[in-house]
Amino acid sequence: MSEYTYFATAARGLEPVVAAELRALGFDTISETTGGVAFQGSLAAGYKANLWLRSATRVLLRLAHFPAQSPQALYEAARQLPWEEFFSVYQTLAVHANVRDSAMTHSHYVALKTKDAVVDRFRDKFGRRPSVDTRMPDVQINVHLAADQCTISLDMSGDSLHKRGYRTRTGSAPLNEALAAGILHLAGYDGTQPFYDPMCGSGTFVIEAALIAGNIAPGLTRERFGFMSWSTFAQESWHELLQEAREAQKPIPVPIAGSDISGPMITMALKNARRANVLQYVKLRRSDISEVTSPAETGVVLCNPPYGERIGEKKALQALYRRIGDVYKQRFRGYNGFIFTGNIELLKSVGLKTNQRIILYNGPIESRLVRYALY
Repeated sequence: MSEYTYFATAARGLEPVVAAELRALGFDTISETTGGVAFQGSLAAGYKANLWLRSATRVLLRLAHFPAQSPQALYEAARQLPWEEFFSVYQTLAVHANVRDSAMTHSHYVALKTKDAVVDRFRDKFGRRPSVDTRMPDVQINVHLAADQCTISLDMSGDSLHKRGYRTRTGSAPLNEALAAGILHLAGYDGTQPFYDPMCGSGTFVIEAALIAGNIAPGLTRERFGFMSWSTFAQESWHELLQEAREAQKPIPVPIAGSDISGPMITMALKNARRANVLQYVKLRRSDISEVTSPAETGVVLCNPPYGERIGEKKALQALYRRIGDVYKQRFRGYNGFIFTGNIELLKSVGLKTNQRIILYNGPIESRLVRYALY
């Protein structure tokens, strides 16, 4: 096949962002749906999407879509697929399934039937079967069964795309990199404006802002992707894409900075920025939010304050959110101000006029990205 159908998965609320990213990368045959965006292209196009997509979590290569009301229908269809074109009998595999609104209700059983079909095809053709490795497989197979319609795909990404490779440890309330990049996009950040995060934690917003401003492909710091284990892996095409990405980088002309009250978090943020190769472009320092000053006259100010899960935290957090509002109003006049939080109730304490509210999900937590007028 020279043309494949792909599906870039995304957190709920970020599907339009991923669609916009794909258009910017030159993909025109795209279809946005709940949970992600379908698009088409060559194998090299799939590599490019993995290298450059900031807000997607995975890129799946679709192999088949068919009705599957019974285990036998699933088994027969999966057995017909040309698995041997993508990997050999000597490699390991794992099957992940998710199931909803279907006659077959157990995802583990659906994964097991698919695995049986794959290994039986290899055994019939070659007299032996590949092994299963659920921990570190060479190849990951994705099965999505909804309303008795089954889609089988190969996972091109391997680890989730949010794992850029620069963050080895996080704080107590981590914001994953793909969600952070999506939030920056929704905040209108395109890398031409100054950026400040007054509660930067391990530095995710600051680093992702620098990657955007420097036109640095988020996948450049990753060592491996799932497609590198496939028989079809075209190393030359991949190296060309890496070289193009390196040549596309540019100096960052605007200040990008962050601060946090925790010294250990700033130390962690500095280490993460160094691993992301953006340390020379960002300023990170220990500071209480009450002491911060804006790095320029205009720009984007954005933070992800604590949500509060323990009893007795409410009053302290109400005071913190009030302080964020005061600092935004007094120190960041002329900026576009944003707060991202999973505690919608605490937003009432900010005390600023709300311009926009966007519903997003931080894992299972329904959250809000709120824009404030700072004029």
